[in-house]
Amino acid sequence: MSKVNIKVLADQLQLSVSTISKALRDSYEISDETKKKVMELATRLNYIPNPYASSLRRKKSKTIAVVLPEVADNFFSLAINGIQSVAETKGYHVLIYLSHEKFANEKTILEDCASGRVDGVLISISSETNSADHINKLQANNIPVVFFDREQEGTETARVTTNDFDCGLMAANLLLQKGCHKPAFISVSESLPLLQNRINGFKAALNKASIPQTDQQIVYCTDNDSMYKQVKSLLQSGHRPDGLIASVEKIVTPVYLACHELNIRIPHDLKVIAFATLDTAPILNPPLTTITQPAFEIGKAAATLLFKGIEKSTFDLRRERVVIPSVLIERESTM
Repeated sequence: MSKVNIKVLADQLQLSVSTISKALRDSYEISDETKKKVMELATRLNYIPNPYASSLRRKKSKTIAVVLPEVADNFFSLAINGIQSVAETKGYHVLIYLSHEKFANEKTILEDCASGRVDGVLISISSETNSADHINKLQANNIPVVFFDREQEGTETARVTTNDFDCGLMAANLLLQKGCHKPAFISVSESLPLLQNRINGFKAALNKASIPQTDQQIVYCTDNDSMYKQVKSLLQSGHRPDGLIASVEKIVTPVYLACHELNIRIPHDLKVIAFATLDTAPILNPPLTTITQPAFEIGKAAATLLFKGIEKSTFDLRRERVVIPSVLIERESTM
């Protein structure tokens, strides 16, 4: 059976396509009697409106893009839920794009978005991104952009983040309070502003405690495939740390595996903290101390700002800065 569209309804009722369209939208221009006839036939024939066609008539795609570096990280799954909770109330579809931590992929995705297929973009940049040109071009096409979690410097637009410097400070201070003298920080990027902010907080705490620079280790694991080897090498070195901060949750598994293989006891030999929203943190052996980011709330706040930019041309996204604090949850890995 062929698909029922507005033209089929118009032919059967001997009305114009325009009249059918207005009746379906409950327009005041159409009589109640005609509306009733149209709705009864539409119901009988199982007519399903085409949201894309109506969106085109309004010159809106009713779609937003969400550009992510990855989805393996539980943070982004929760953030998507927050974004979706807002998009649904607005009648919008959400397109998910993955850059896979590659700047080239991210650039191609935003070029595609600039074609007009979306009304706005939410983006958390890749670990390779060190330029804002592709984002500025998108804005030049009057497509609003909002950063969430990972932001790029050099562009003026809204951003929703957490208190990364304070969190780095908080994590380092906890290790110091637990008696650590040689803490290490493992990062997955040398350029991401949020990770640099966490590192700066880490350094500030150690400098205040007069920890020598030689005992302040910052290790960059930028390759996922060799992450385990790098972590294991750090823990086998003559300068093995007594405390460790994992900057993202995907570092947690390599750390626990390396400690198990090397018979390093957590927390007796090594205290571990991770920036993570892992559901499994309480049941790891030992349970993991985390800096837990409000992922759902960050996604929801970012989407709320984006829709303000989409719906109100006078709303200035450049002025919007939202910081939602993270929470330290202490468990046995730092006891």
